[in-house]
Amino acid sequence: MFEADVSCLDSKVWDTHTGECLHTLSHSHIVRAVTFPSQPRPQLVATGGFEKKLRIFDLSRPSSTNSTSSSPTSPNGIGPSSPTPSYEIGPGVHGGPIKSVIWSTDLNILITAADDRTVRWWDLRARSPAATFELEGMLGTCELDTISATSSLSVAAGKSAYFFSGTQPGQLLKKITTSKEIAAVALHAESRKFVTGGGGDTWVRVYDLDDETELEIQKGHHGPIWTISFSPDGKLYATGSEDGTVKLWKFCSEPYGLWR
Repeated sequence: MFEADVSCLDSKVWDTHTGECLHTLSHSHIVRAVTFPSQPRPQLVATGGFEKKLRIFDLSRPSSTNSTSSSPTSPNGIGPSSPTPSYEIGPGVHGGPIKSVIWSTDLNILITAADDRTVRWWDLRARSPAATFELEGMLGTCELDTISATSSLSVAAGKSAYFFSGTQPGQLLKKITTSKEIAAVALHAESRKFVTGGGGDTWVRVYDLDDETELEIQKGHHGPIWTISFSPDGKLYATGSEDGTVKLWKFCSEPYGLWR
């Protein structure tokens, strides 16, 4: 099992069983996002950040110090400070730092969300966007739900939550605008509810997806909420805040663990 770690200008790939650092992926600026394809032993990893570059590193190939080609089979710009072969997808396209990189369930599609307020679905075969969508407002979280029977992509931007198909690039299923700025959003498709957290307040809000009404407010954080995620069984969700805490919230009516 692999794990990626973002540290300063480098990303590191670790073996989670032995603790060994397997690869160091060097960049010229801060890395904001790292993703693997959903495979048992992935040999590729994609990164994005303040370079405004979507880069794919080939973990199966030996390092090279003299390559200058930009093709996937001949990695670009490899030198002593960048030992793992890589190539860039869509040079010059991103107009701002890349905040999220997500490998779709279709391994030929990579999703990026950048501070230029645009979500892009990249076709890796063509190395160009298969679809793009411009957001209204500053980008928050961008997360792909692969737990539910119906995969979906949830994006927070401005005062709106956007819900896209997880299998059809660029297909917007629903956009819901609230009265509050949204920094993080997570959808629970089976219950038809979604949860938001704000950068301007400390409250967690639960909404009905269909009638768009606010159902619950959870209080407990002492700083902006930057990330939200559901547990695999959907009975809990976690929120992460600038106050340095992660809180777990019960999302079911029956007893669960220590909750009654």
